[in-house]
Amino acid sequence: MSKRPLAVILVLAFAVAGLFAGLKVFHAPSAPQVQTRAVQLFPQPRAIPQFSLQRGDGSALTPETLRGHWTLVFIGFTHCPDVCPTTLAQLSVAQKQWRTLPEASRPRLLFVSVDPGRDTPQIAETYAHGFNPDTLAATADPKALEAFAHSLSMVFMRSAPEAGAPANAYSVDHSAAIVVLDPQVRMAGTITPPFDPRAIAADMTALSQTPP
Repeated sequence: MSKRPLAVILVLAFAVAGLFAGLKVFHAPSAPQVQTRAVQLFPQPRAIPQFSLQRGDGSALTPETLRGHWTLVFIGFTHCPDVCPTTLAQLSVAQKQWRTLPEASRPRLLFVSVDPGRDTPQIAETYAHGFNPDTLAATADPKALEAFAHSLSMVFMRSAPEAGAPANAYSVDHSAAIVVLDPQVRMAGTITPPFDPRAIAADMTALSQTPP
């Protein structure tokens, strides 16, 4: 991801985050009674459409896969030179901190590759597991990915390779923010850069331990 498009995406992420932050309250009837530092909770979780992504083992990743857990969703691609590896490394630190929680309520991280032209489900999974074996990974065809990203207020766009570079040397500009899904698989909030792994881990642990 080049520096110029990355800057544009970060600006977009902060603009969206600012809008959500202006709406955030901690004691809304539909929101968890939790004071968070990294997670920007919405006053009310937002339902999202059904989706079906493809996992490395050939199974489908659907809302039922995530139901019952708080989940962080991050989109990216395996050829990403900066944002993706940095973010997944930071999130791995958070994952290690909540690893002692019971599996039945442990938060989850979902990495979705938005580069299906180069990232098969197996490649996406191998890449994600290189940072943490607990990470869920998936991808899909372009139409399904666009619908999924749009439902979470995320964006991605393929950019042309530099002059003289091979056709497959393109980059993919994408949202840098992380979306937070609640145990009912509703969009409950966001986390925007810069990321603080300890604060993320503390927030997700507290949310996971809060009765629905």
